[in-house]
Amino acid sequence: MTFDCSLLTAHCSLKKNLLAFSAGIDSSALFFLLLKNHIKFDIAIVDYCVRAQSKKEVAHAKALAKKYKLFCHTIQAPKFTKNFEKQARDFRYEFFDSLVTIEGYDNILTAHQLNDQLEWFLMRLSKGAGVTELLGLEALSKRKNYALVRPLLNYSKEELLHYLNMHNYPYFVDESNSDKKYERNKFRHQFSDALLAEYKEGIVRSFDYLQKDKEVLESAFTLNVSQKELRIITLHAQEAKVRAADITFKKLGYLLSAAQREEIEKEQSLVIGGAWAVEHQDGLLYIAPYVTATMPKKFKEQCRTNKIPNKIRPYIFQENIDIPIFP
Repeated sequence: MTFDCSLLTAHCSLKKNLLAFSAGIDSSALFFLLLKNHIKFDIAIVDYCVRAQSKKEVAHAKALAKKYKLFCHTIQAPKFTKNFEKQARDFRYEFFDSLVTIEGYDNILTAHQLNDQLEWFLMRLSKGAGVTELLGLEALSKRKNYALVRPLLNYSKEELLHYLNMHNYPYFVDESNSDKKYERNKFRHQFSDALLAEYKEGIVRSFDYLQKDKEVLESAFTLNVSQKELRIITLHAQEAKVRAADITFKKLGYLLSAAQREEIEKEQSLVIGGAWAVEHQDGLLYIAPYVTATMPKKFKEQCRTNKIPNKIRPYIFQENIDIPIFP
């Protein structure tokens, strides 16, 4: 089979790229596709120390990097005692973020594929979600100081496995993918694998249509200010508030719960998770980390003149951000 690598060549050529590598089927397929398309990259692998073969996977990653003259970043995670999937994901992306800061990578490439996309869709569907939440994975998304690139979203795990076997490329099989104590695995084995086996082409088309619908919905708001972790968004329609907040928080690395989205819809001024200030005022949505600070009278008066909401002011002051001016 052939892969459409236009996203890789358009966005990753001549850039400094970091591949999130696990030695499994998905990331191994992307590893060899990058080599085939002559795209330069390094790899990063996390050892969670919960499986017997994880040491072999790290050794394999180092050997591959040496063979193809790449740099391999490795780290050992601490032992997570609860909510393993979330803690592991947070640790993984903190590691990637630190590498971006230290090494100056432009892109982080992940090997999320069609099965992952459908599993996310079904999990969010079962909990109640709109279009923005249902489409949790995008081919290209901008983060604070890098781009997150997922070039394999239209390809199933079966196709990636076929590609590896056809070329006799090495890979490991993660036995924890069969453990149904993880919610994602339950959805995979009970629903998504069977659906993709029979309806793959239609599912791919549906995700393409939904992505276009999402882009139309997102045209209902415009990002005006993005400085450090301050965001100020113009809402062209009142009903766009929750969508704008949800998308903005995702790009900031924070996932809203259904209860938090309902709270944002109802309230004009609130604090989310004790960490984020959200203010809606004069058709503008303000989002910033929630901090407290003693501010001089002159600064507070300038904020009042510029109509900056109270909960947003301390972060602007703390980070020495120029006070935004809106008509």
